[in-house]
Amino acid sequence: MATALQLTGCSPMRLLGPKQRLLTAVRIDGVRQLEREPLDALLRQRPNRRFPVPQLAIYNLGYTFYNPEGLQRKLAATQTTFQQRIAAAGTDSVAVGKLLQKRERQVQRLQRKLDKGNAIMRIGEPPVIYDSTLTAATAEQMRIYLRSKGFFREHVAYADTTKDRRVTVTYRVHEGPRFQVSQLHYDVADSAVARLIRADTAQALLRVGRPYDESLIGQERTRLETMLKNQGYYDFKAQYITLEADTSFEPTTVRLLVQVANPADADRHQVYTVRNVSFVTDAGLNRFGLRRDTVQRNNVNYLAYNHRFSTRILDRKLLVRPGERYSLQNTIQTQRQLAGLDVFRYAAINYQKPAGDSTAGVLDAVVNVTPLKRFQETLELGGTYVAGRPGPFGNFRVRVRNAFGGAEVLELGLRAGLEGQFALTGTGPEDSRRGRLTTQLGANVNLTLPQFLVPWRTNRFFTNYSPRTRLTTSYNYVDRQEYTRTNLEATYDYIWQRNAYHQFILTPLDISLVNSSRLDPTFTRKLLELSNGQALLRAFQSVLAPSINGTSLYNDNDFTETRDARYLRLFAELGGPLRKLYTNNGNSSDHQVGRSNVAVYNFVRLNADYRRYHKLSTHQFFVWRLNGGLATALTRTRAGDQAGTEAYIIPYDRYVFAGGGSSVRAWLPRRLGTGSRSRASNDILEQPGELLLEGSLEYRFPIYDFVYGAAFTDFGNVWTIKRNGSNNPPGSDFAFNRFYREIAVGSGLGLRFDFTFLIVRIDLAAKVYDPTAEGSRFVLPRLGKYGEGNYRIQPNIGIGYPF
Repeated sequence: MATALQLTGCSPMRLLGPKQRLLTAVRIDGVRQLEREPLDALLRQRPNRRFPVPQLAIYNLGYTFYNPEGLQRKLAATQTTFQQRIAAAGTDSVAVGKLLQKRERQVQRLQRKLDKGNAIMRIGEPPVIYDSTLTAATAEQMRIYLRSKGFFREHVAYADTTKDRRVTVTYRVHEGPRFQVSQLHYDVADSAVARLIRADTAQALLRVGRPYDESLIGQERTRLETMLKNQGYYDFKAQYITLEADTSFEPTTVRLLVQVANPADADRHQVYTVRNVSFVTDAGLNRFGLRRDTVQRNNVNYLAYNHRFSTRILDRKLLVRPGERYSLQNTIQTQRQLAGLDVFRYAAINYQKPAGDSTAGVLDAVVNVTPLKRFQETLELGGTYVAGRPGPFGNFRVRVRNAFGGAEVLELGLRAGLEGQFALTGTGPEDSRRGRLTTQLGANVNLTLPQFLVPWRTNRFFTNYSPRTRLTTSYNYVDRQEYTRTNLEATYDYIWQRNAYHQFILTPLDISLVNSSRLDPTFTRKLLELSNGQALLRAFQSVLAPSINGTSLYNDNDFTETRDARYLRLFAELGGPLRKLYTNNGNSSDHQVGRSNVAVYNFVRLNADYRRYHKLSTHQFFVWRLNGGLATALTRTRAGDQAGTEAYIIPYDRYVFAGGGSSVRAWLPRRLGTGSRSRASNDILEQPGELLLEGSLEYRFPIYDFVYGAAFTDFGNVWTIKRNGSNNPPGSDFAFNRFYREIAVGSGLGLRFDFTFLIVRIDLAAKVYDPTAEGSRFVLPRLGKYGEGNYRIQPNIGIGYPF
């Protein structure tokens, strides 16, 4: 592709002036002790990007169609035409206004083409004209950076070599010895401040024996400022802290002196205590002639024209208390707690000193919050086209904030839709390929309480962790030609946060009842013909699945995944706890509850998902993921209605699966596996497993404006766990001596359209290594050869990033 672009575009040298040269390469040599990336970030000039395609070649291709003279003439003609039309409009201000807006849009579009080139040129990059002054400035910036890291005897030289008007720049870095901190002293004028600093030295970032680093010095100043503000020093600023460095004492050592000065007009720093706290729950609302009503709780005044929010709940979220010292941490935490309620649009805390006496050392705090709209309705209408059948769908959601006066959030949702599905049963091939509409209905109710709902009284300690209780009930109904299935589920969750990035969810009760009221006999026989038919058939049993589960989620990334970040999700679930207490005769292998034929499975499920986001540049990232899961029964359960037949069984939706847009993308969703078990080409149903191992590598890069690209490789598989007496098909169970040869591999390219509020993803993946293939498992050469298996490009469309 690169060669084609170079052939179709003109030579880049044709775009250069008589004395201009093209920058083609930049090298940084000699870096031994520091990381290279910070020095690379200081480069004032970089050569044109060449991956995934040469950007300069794209620009040159567009330049062959670029006609600046024609654009200039069109711009002048457009301005003349609109000038005449505006004159003809006369005094009609509405018509003149519309013409002015239209003229502005067209002129801006033409001017952008004139300044930055046509659309193809803007996708690429113009040639980087070498500028020696920018090279010299880069070398000086490198010297400054090296000194800031303690390399006071550094030296940075540079050389540029030219061949055929192409320039290669080489920076030669001599770091020299890195200076270490040999002494650290503090000179604090205020004795009270000095005591606090000495008591907090365990948290100090500056220490004897560590390398000199100016970035740590700045962080230490910020840390001391924050620490003192948390101790009541409301007026303290980092400007009071200065630092002197002496490098003349001993070779390659630095003596540091941290000085903390007093205010210019005082002999000490003032400690402030909160005197009064007022909480305005309807800030921004004015009712002329009326005064807000005041309710007092725990010495805090709650003001509102109409008290809609429970002062008991608000008081639990308030860490700024009368009679306590001012604390920046408590101020920020209170704002975070109030924002986390999802009932306020705006939350701010202002402090005022009493008029007249500025030395009193007291503050009056005013908490202002503005409520969000109480009712929020969302209606989504759309359609799908699957199996040759158009199917409409609709989602209606209502969110009720402060539903019962205690800052609760109640959510109600209704879903309905028709979706095309290929028939799984029929009298012939034509019948099985005929699409039919499937009816899908659903409803859910969620209630989130801003506290732990427990039978004992909680104290204020839990406030720091943003405790919440969530109660959820949902119902789903699916009606297909082959079956009618319902799922009723209820969960009871405790949610709290250790910090802004780390969240815990404990679910002491998660219970679902799955029932298939109708099952077509032909469909049942078809399932039993498949190698995994027994497992699939169990998905249509009547199943009661009570469980206890917990989740730990750490994620320091943002929505658009633009940080150098980490993600770790740990999940554990115990299904059918204390099953003997609610099954007949206390027999753990008896699946009957009362007189009904409802299965209760005893199982455990574990999952660990780790993701790492490496930021290579402003818009380039290398991301990798490792994901593993285990789902297995702990005891035997009667299989279906077959009396006396027992097996290790778990609910179908608790199995692990591989394949799909967020897994191994070269395989259809849930179709990868199990192990290396070979199966017939018509085996198109899901492949449930008990053990999952998978991972992904992905490079993300910008293409044009809001369009980003990705190159990725996915790998993984699922296996069953072999038990005594099991009849798992050969190759489907996990074995240490061969599992690594059963890791499927797929690769591909993708596009991401970043609309700020929404990211649309399109991935195209191909199978590279298929452990189920007959003959050679390296199947990439078979791509597109339908006679040798289903090896084709697999498209995936989704919302958001795959991981």
